[in-house]
Amino acid sequence: MPDARLTDDSAIWIIVPAYNEAARIGKTLAPLCRAFPNIVVIDDGSSDDTAAIAAKSPVWLLQHMINSGQGAALQTGIDFALKHGAGIIVTFDADGQHDAGDVLRLVEPIRRGEVDVVLGSRFLGKTIDMPWTRHVMLKGAVWFTRFFSQIAVTDTHNGFRALSRQAAQTIRITQNRMAHASEILDQIREYQLRYCEAPVTIRYNVATLEKGQSNSAAVKIAAQFLLGRLVR
Repeated sequence: MPDARLTDDSAIWIIVPAYNEAARIGKTLAPLCRAFPNIVVIDDGSSDDTAAIAAKSPVWLLQHMINSGQGAALQTGIDFALKHGAGIIVTFDADGQHDAGDVLRLVEPIRRGEVDVVLGSRFLGKTIDMPWTRHVMLKGAVWFTRFFSQIAVTDTHNGFRALSRQAAQTIRITQNRMAHASEILDQIREYQLRYCEAPVTIRYNVATLEKGQSNSAAVKIAAQFLLGRLVR
């Protein structure tokens, strides 16, 4: 059943992990801050002015003294939001590739009590300026995840997702770096969380592509994920 407490946007907490995003963090935060009162930025040991620029916006700013990885930054932000009473948690990349206008589309199925997790999908939505090589690599990741995690999704490495409070309390990210995306899907299956996908827009630019995953990095992520499954 729908939870009336979730109808207010103050129940939504946006988690933004950031590493050396001084050139983009201000523009990323602006539309989020106009729409939502609770934004948590985790500066993951940046060597640039990411933290100083983020601090100019009305956000909660958390800092890792050393670079610990996106997975670790997400868990830090999620723990903070839960401690402060978050009803729905949305994870959102700092590099400008996500659209703040898609946030409410992601949270609506949770508000209606239909699912525990909503996963953003660029392949159900729209991509802007995505190279064909990235398309092929992401489709390969979908196959990999379906085979090993046995969860049917169209987009496995999209950092744009929404979690109910219960799901955020259940899922525990232990893969500190990029393998966390596969780990989250694995735990959705393991804990039998209800999930669905929602169309989102992903915008690529030079900066997002430079920080994206190379083919060799993708292999490393797969190895980290498989190793993590073995030691659990």
